This record gives sequence, C-alpha cells and structure tokens, in this order.
Amino acid sequence: MTKNNAWIHMIPEGDASGDVKRAYQRAGDAKTDNVDNIMKIHSLNPKSLTDHLHLYKTLMHGASPLSLIQREMIGVVVSAINRCEY
Repeated sequence: MTKNNAWIHMIPEGDASGDVKRAYQRAGDAKTDNVDNIMKIHSLNPKSLTDHLHLYKTLMHGASPLSLIQREMIGVVVSAINRCEY
C-alpha cells in the first residue's frame, strides 16, 4: 500500500490523458511503471513535470565529477535533514 500524504491535487495515473499521460510515460520507473509522487504533483502542469524530469536526469546522470552513488548519498542526507521520506 502506497502512503500518500500530499495535499496537492494529483491526477492518478489511470486517469491521465494527453500531455499528462505522455509526461507520466516519460517519468515512470522502467521496472515498475509507477510514477513517483514528486513527479505527480506536477500533473496539473505537464510542462513543469517534464522540466523537473529533465533537471533530475541532468543532475543525477549528467556529466559530473561525482558518481551516481555520491549524488544519491547527497540526496539521502538532504532528505533526512528535511525529514522527507526520500
């Protein structure tokens, strides 16, 4: 069971159509085909979803002196400090 405490209205994956559905398809996890809530909060503005996805991919997979593991560790530490369930 997925915990969802977001108060921001999100379009469920099954109800998505048009630009939102295409954005969800790009943002979905390749293994599970699920879209993370951090992306779904953009569902009322699909362009912001695709822009967020592009930023994430650039930060996590773009050229950098940091390895992916180091980048993930930074994300975990920041999330822990912010008491986020990352």
